[in-house]
This record gives sequence, structure tokens and C-alpha cells, in this order.
Amino acid sequence: MGRRAHKPDPAQRRQVEAMAAYGIPEYDIARALAVDPKTLRKHYREELDLGETKANAQVAGYLFNAAKNGNVTAQIFWLKTRAKWRETPVELRHSGSIGRKDLSEISDEELLTLVWQLGSKIEIPSADAQTATALSGSRICASAE
Repeated sequence: MGRRAHKPDPAQRRQVEAMAAYGIPEYDIARALAVDPKTLRKHYREELDLGETKANAQVAGYLFNAAKNGNVTAQIFWLKTRAKWRETPVELRHSGSIGRKDLSEISDEELLTLVWQLGSKIEIPSADAQTATALSGSRICASAE
């Protein structure tokens, strides 16, 4: 003995359309109606197709009205999605030096020479060679005496 043929009633059609509008997958809608997914697609094709479209149209109408009534968020969203407006990205790139020497590109000896030269220009009292060697751990300070 075969199964009974499925005969949709208006209440089931409204239910399928509403569930499709809410984004519920066809498999789950079929389970809620206790039918096979193939049966669902066979008998409720229009409801499945139009449910999502009708829901999107209704929400779009609310969005449009909100934008027209001064809702700035709705206006921005509308312009970005419908009018293809985009915010211009501002990208700032810093090279690491602004009219100055990049200290990562010079050797330790050159750096210590620069420090000693700058120190003498701003009149930092120079330490004796032994103290300078101990502080810097570099050969350049010891030879600067």
C-alpha cells in the first residue's frame, strides 16, 4: 500500500511562505510539515520562492521609509548598498624617517661616533675612556680617548 498523496491547505501554504521568509532551510520546513523535501518543493514551489522575496521587499520598504524620515544610519546603509557609495580609505604610510637618518641602517661604531659628536655639541661632559668603554661595551669609545 502506498502513501497518501499530499494535499496542501491554505494554512500550510501560509506557514511554508512564512518559514521561507524567515530563512528556514527547506529541509527543516519539510520536517515541520512531516513531508519529504521533494514533496515540499513539488507542492510549495511558489511559496518557497516568494517567501524570501516578500520578506526582503517588506524590510526594504521599512529601510526606505526610515531613510526618507531622517534616520541617518538607514540613509548611509542605503547609499552604500544601493547607490554604491564607498568611504575613501585614508592610508598613511610612515617610512620610519622624516628628514633624518635611519639609525637601523648604520653600524654600532657609526652610531657611537654620532652619539659622541652630538654629546660634544651640546656640551655633555665626556667620561674618561675606561668609563665610556664600560658603559658602551664598544671598541670605538676606548679608541676615542
